[in-house]
Amino acid sequence: MSGAIRTPASSGGKTRAPRLERNFTPLQLLLLGVFALYSLLPLWWVFVTIFKDNGQLFSTFGLWFASPSHLLDNVQKVFTHQNGIFTRWLVNSVLYATAIAAGAALTCATAGYAFSKYHFQGKNPLFALILGTIMVPSTALVLPLFLIMQKISAGGLPLINTPWAFILPSLVNPFGLYLMRLFWDSAFPDELIEAARIDGASEGRIFWQLGLPLVQGGVVTVALFSFVAGWNNFFLPLMMLNSTELYPLTLGLSVWNNTTTGTERLYTMIVTGALISILPLVLAFLALGRYWQGGLSAGAVKG
Repeated sequence: MSGAIRTPASSGGKTRAPRLERNFTPLQLLLLGVFALYSLLPLWWVFVTIFKDNGQLFSTFGLWFASPSHLLDNVQKVFTHQNGIFTRWLVNSVLYATAIAAGAALTCATAGYAFSKYHFQGKNPLFALILGTIMVPSTALVLPLFLIMQKISAGGLPLINTPWAFILPSLVNPFGLYLMRLFWDSAFPDELIEAARIDGASEGRIFWQLGLPLVQGGVVTVALFSFVAGWNNFFLPLMMLNSTELYPLTLGLSVWNNTTTGTERLYTMIVTGALISILPLVLAFLALGRYWQGGLSAGAVKG
């Protein structure tokens, strides 16, 4: 791979940033094409499948449309099956993921600020310990979390089979903490804090009014990643929630899939529900894309 840096001619007295141009070899282009195909092919299959009924699903080519279309029938079945419980699951997922995103962004922003701007005993070992938890698979923590929640519930504070049993553990985001510390280090200089303290600003005002607006890209980035993680979480709500009315979409669609036996064939309906469940994530990325893309690049550069 060869690369060259070109600086476009200035226009109106302004000089544009250098642009790195890369020339890809045919082999590299082929590998990129294979990876793109591998990533997009399942989504294409899902998109094609929502236009079919169960008979067409098994009798026609899987990667192309069939006639006649059954899209409207599939969508109607999704929202009317079992008295329209899919809508309840959809609302649950939105509420859970939004609460997780807001809570995780707040905890990571405050904790990242503390690790970046304050000095206290055991700061570096504690931060290293927190980073070490990133290597622990989240699925390995589900059972210990369930036992903790069960013990708390037995002590008089009922958490099992409530949304809090799912939301509270999801507020802890070690990678989000690490990311926010990088943002605080790069976007909020210590000199600005000292100047604000000299002017009589309180620590709370420095954080909320001076610092937080400067790291909004990082906050949105952590919130968006936490939203996706909460939306896609399956094992934690599986352990914590018993009531069907409290299920998120991931768990609800799994229940439908497990009941797809005998004469009740729900294949295309489940695939349609799965595609509908993707749409809020796409909308979130489109709405907040300019924040988190700029935030990632800003947090990656310190200085």
